[in-house]
Amino acid sequence: MAASPYKHLYNTKRWYRLRHYQLTDTPLCAMCSRLDKVTPATVADHIKPHRGDEVLFFDPKNLQSLCKPCHDGAKQQLEKSGTLRGCDVAGLPLDANHHWNRL
Repeated sequence: MAASPYKHLYNTKRWYRLRHYQLTDTPLCAMCSRLDKVTPATVADHIKPHRGDEVLFFDPKNLQSLCKPCHDGAKQQLEKSGTLRGCDVAGLPLDANHHWNRL
């Protein structure tokens, strides 16, 4: 697999500070929290893929804290297929776009 053309953005002081702030401000995984699981977050994840857009990349409102398993599993699946499988503790679909969640 080829290296990301945006990799240089992750090697800046600005990103390290933003990542540190995100994980300090929100230290638990957002996806696990929806399942009532308490899991430390280790990844500052871009909610909307930035695809090299520096404004979107450095936008703190576009970040969420995730654990590595959620980032590398469920989040990647969501970005590739457009759907998020699974349900929360109440039995409601995790996917915000599922028709049950549009009531």
